[in-house]
Amino acid sequence: MVLDNLGDSLKETLRKIAKGLFVDEKLVNELVKDLQRALLSADVDVKLVFELTENIKKRILKDKIPESISKREYLVKVVYEELIKFLGGEKEEIKIERKKPFKIMMVGVYGSGKTTSIAKIANYYKKKGYKIATLGLDVHRPAASDQLEQISKQVKVDCFLDKKEKDPLKIYRKFDYKKYDILIVDTAGRDSLDQDLIKEIKNLNNEIQPDENILVVSADIGQAAQKLAQGFKDACGVTSIIVSKLDGTAKGGGALTGASVTGAKVKFIGVGEKVDDLEVFNPKGFVGRLLGMGDLEALLEKAREAVDEEEAEDLGAKFLKGDFNLIDLYEQMKAMKKMGPLNKLMEMVPGFGKIKLPKDALQVQEGKLDKWRIAMSSMTKEELENPEIIESSHLKRISEGSGVPISEIRSLIKQYRQSKKLMKMMGGQDPEKMMKKFKGKLPFKI
Repeated sequence: MVLDNLGDSLKETLRKIAKGLFVDEKLVNELVKDLQRALLSADVDVKLVFELTENIKKRILKDKIPESISKREYLVKVVYEELIKFLGGEKEEIKIERKKPFKIMMVGVYGSGKTTSIAKIANYYKKKGYKIATLGLDVHRPAASDQLEQISKQVKVDCFLDKKEKDPLKIYRKFDYKKYDILIVDTAGRDSLDQDLIKEIKNLNNEIQPDENILVVSADIGQAAQKLAQGFKDACGVTSIIVSKLDGTAKGGGALTGASVTGAKVKFIGVGEKVDDLEVFNPKGFVGRLLGMGDLEALLEKAREAVDEEEAEDLGAKFLKGDFNLIDLYEQMKAMKKMGPLNKLMEMVPGFGKIKLPKDALQVQEGKLDKWRIAMSSMTKEELENPEIIESSHLKRISEGSGVPISEIRSLIKQYRQSKKLMKMMGGQDPEKMMKKFKGKLPFKI
């Protein structure tokens, strides 16, 4: 999980509240100290931590608590709301204006993941139906043009380059971008934000006049994010921030909070190495995942991208009833593979973030899915509809008929049984009812 240690610490703090006999000043002080330790360990700036915990303490001790909620529930509610406010409040997406082209200029230092983030943003907006092009204006790093060309091919968008020209302004003026909806501009980086880089970024900003200046900040930079963000903001007026590599560090709190205090909001977070591993940053959903409350909005968004709505509704109903066969399982696995790793999806389901699944649980690789499809073609109608009847003698026949090893067929049957078990754990909950249950309410039992 993103910021796994912080999430565990926060959940443990809330468990202490649930076990506490009395909600008094002593318990509040313990809560504040636990929160401070958790946030400081995630590399959040000391001053920001104390401001947050002071706000929480004031609200808990001075607010008039509504009669409809217990003091203990109110305590958790305050922590939840203040953490959301702390991380930026409401979700804000970049509004793409219908002009040709909408210009996005990407800035950042070396090692921030800028080029990878360009691929992710290009992929994100391409899936929304926009015609995208990338433009390489990093003339200092020898491999920059090649890298941009490769990632542009990967996501199948056009890429403008001039590998011989050393003046980025001349490169920008050379091409016509009018047929594209969005132009994503890669700029030079440095090991740090030095005067030469500031001058170049200012010149490009004046010439290009981008609609969005996106700063890419690596999560492992910690508290230095604030100074870096302020420097780029002064140079080109940063309007949005991407925090990259948030899946690989426990110190991402510094980047998330430090960068946003400059006034430019975190709009995206990078949660993996693949081009699909980009999420719109939603403070409410992010805090929900940290506290084990889930993020159903993000889960449903992933589902919409992965599978047809009518098909998803039909498959979902079967799975929640536990009434599915091998063909249904195969179709569900194909859809889930598009949505991403199961452990990340589980974080988004309220109450399921804490479940530790076996390492092999529902891990679906392309090769395995292909083998399963071939093995299923050698099964009888009865076997497909009720895999529980498949015995050793059946396995041998299916293997010989399909050319798929018995071990792979056993793996398929095991996957089916694990899925059944998982559905029992969920207790047949209807996603729509779950959404209604958690919408506008405190998703905690205290």
